[in-house]
Amino acid sequence: MAAQFGRRVVKGAATTAVAAVAVAALSASQAPGVTDTAQGRQNTGSQPSSDPDADNSATGNSPYYTDLPPLNSPTPTPTTGTGTPTGTGEAEAGIPATVLDAYKKAETALGESKPGCNLPWQLLAAIGKVESGQARGGRVDANGTTITPILGPVLNGNGFARITDTDGGAYDGDTTHDRAVGPMQFIPSTWEWSGRDGNGDGKKDPNNIYDAALAAGGYLCRFGWDLSDKADLRRAILSYNNSTHYLNTVLSWLEYYREGTHEVPDGTGTLPSGRSDDNNGSSSSPTPTPPVTTPPSSQTPGGGGSTSPSPKPPTTTPPPSTPPTTPAPPTPTDTVDHLEDAGTAKLTATAGDAFAEKIATRTETEAGKAVAKVRVRFTIVGGTDSVFTGGESVATVVTNSSGVATAPALKAGEKTGDFTVRATVVGRAVSGLDYKATVTARQADALARTGDTALTCVAGGEFADQVELKATYKGAAADGVAATATLVKAADDATANDKGPYFKDADGKTVRTLAGLTTDANGLLKLPKLYADDTAGTYLLRINTTGGATLTVELKVTAAPSSSPSPSAS
Repeated sequence: MAAQFGRRVVKGAATTAVAAVAVAALSASQAPGVTDTAQGRQNTGSQPSSDPDADNSATGNSPYYTDLPPLNSPTPTPTTGTGTPTGTGEAEAGIPATVLDAYKKAETALGESKPGCNLPWQLLAAIGKVESGQARGGRVDANGTTITPILGPVLNGNGFARITDTDGGAYDGDTTHDRAVGPMQFIPSTWEWSGRDGNGDGKKDPNNIYDAALAAGGYLCRFGWDLSDKADLRRAILSYNNSTHYLNTVLSWLEYYREGTHEVPDGTGTLPSGRSDDNNGSSSSPTPTPPVTTPPSSQTPGGGGSTSPSPKPPTTTPPPSTPPTTPAPPTPTDTVDHLEDAGTAKLTATAGDAFAEKIATRTETEAGKAVAKVRVRFTIVGGTDSVFTGGESVATVVTNSSGVATAPALKAGEKTGDFTVRATVVGRAVSGLDYKATVTARQADALARTGDTALTCVAGGEFADQVELKATYKGAAADGVAATATLVKAADDATANDKGPYFKDADGKTVRTLAGLTTDANGLLKLPKLYADDTAGTYLLRINTTGGATLTVELKVTAAPSSSPSPSAS
């Protein structure tokens, strides 16, 4: 492999003292609240966070690289010659060109779609470093797809989480269990809803760094998190991999990359060496071996220092017994037989409003017993722009002690009509449960003019004042309400008039019905300027809104003054 492992080695006789100073310096340089473990290298027994927002993991809590960035001395070390400091700092700050480009493009895209998230590309770089060593040092093709697949270990419960197959092997090639996939290490069940097309090729490929980086950014920006806030940043990172050691490692690289990075050619990035699933970690020295006393010459070498003669082995050695294989106990997910509604009320909301009710689903065994600690995924399907809180169309929730998973609140979009929210069990092939939700149009129940000036005009002229209205619903301003304005023939005849006042369209032509009007954020609606033909009289303008609000406004057109003939000269 072209790229070489980047290692941080402490040299000299006093390695213990030097390492202690180094770790202290790193801890001081990290973000507030960051702690270190085991020389900052190895995840030795790190415990999952109790943070409830971290229940859903992007990686299935798969292993990760534990190498930390180079330590910067608090006092700059004097240099000679060109003044370039020695060490691995410069190499570690290099990020492969295509990988770096993907991170920056993802930051730009999320800055437009979710500006309140404040996602820095350096956070994606930090996660990419910890998850895959920047796509194995940038071993990607011209389109950003990894030269060879990057797969995490089989998540079969043997030292890792147990996640049974959710993708039929489509992403990870495993039809029994899931594995984390690609440079950002998404498990298939998470990629299924969080995957993005970052390079515009029409595909969502977890092995493509552009797709994976954009998906990682979207994942970190859900739930309305603001990554400039330390608490939200912590929640987002822990939701990616639920380990405090992982959190500290990512934060260390984030701060390091914020100090400065540079671009290196693809395939030449440094590769990490220590992994959280490696019992030896990346310690700089092996475990010490206790001294052994040299045995006397009468001893057999390797006899452990005993001076007694070794007993003769028995003539017949019984064959070793093979312990019976104990099947792994079923996980809570394995025991789920079906889903039941947990008392969800009717789901109806006006466009733009939050649904008052939340969806609640219960996981049950065949016998009807509730099952706790099961991941339930809620997916919005159908042609709708409604979303969950945070702007996502998918949410994964862990069932509580009563076996109930309650989805985040739904927010209605502008598209009216019905859509479906489907609840499914992550990692278990049981029938999903569908919930119907309905979005009704924004409406008003009252209309009133904002002024009381009489609306008059001379025949052939134009009205000086424009008609302005305010729509309300249950006393509050009704924003975004559709309205229609028509110059009607009579109070009891809503047919459009063929004479009298009129509006003008974009081409200056006469129109007496305006459709597609909408109230503004304050419920206000200002109609275009009105004109009068040469027919004097009293006319009616009627405005109707969705929801049944109606207002009829009177318009008066007076005859033009007649011109008197000039007196003739005598």
